Amino acid sequence: MAWQIDSAHSHIQFSVRHMMLAKVRGEFDKFSGTIHLDETNPAASTADVQIEAASINTREAQRDGHLKSPDFFDAEKYPTLNFKSKRVDVKDDTHAVIIGDLTIRDVTKEVAVNVEYMGQSKTPFGTTNAGFEATTKINRKDFGLTWNAVLETGGVAVGDEITVNIDLELIKQPDAAPVSA
Repeated sequence: MAWQIDSAHSHIQFSVRHMMLAKVRGEFDKFSGTIHLDETNPAASTADVQIEAASINTREAQRDGHLKSPDFFDAEKYPTLNFKSKRVDVKDDTHAVIIGDLTIRDVTKEVAVNVEYMGQSKTPFGTTNAGFEATTKINRKDFGLTWNAVLETGGVAVGDEITVNIDLELIKQPDAAPVSA
């Protein structure tokens, strides 16, 4: 069964160590995707998500501009980050690990995303929605995001490990009408 991401009620957020002292947090404001959720066999479910690189938002315009530049995402040349699942390892009724390919700047690496199923609900608008929370960690250098600056006191300006937190609300799509021969 196909489910669409409800981007108005979903978030893709990240955090990274800044100046070896604190964490900078941000999010991507524009993303879309389809999840094929097999409710009878969750291991057969799939995910295909596209994130617009230029929609990065850290609440600091100068930093956002730098992140969109060739030093980082090169959003003009590589407008989307893509995730496509390869398999789902079901742990129990509410937990799974989705293994898939994440592509950033034309570099594709396999990542593991820990997922928790939050349940389903009928909405006042006649739809059925489902909720998921997910998290993963990636090394930005694995994707060619290598810019950094050495600090006078030692260390670097930007940490390598990125923590990604995802809150997804999905909307169940009606079954497609059968095609007549």
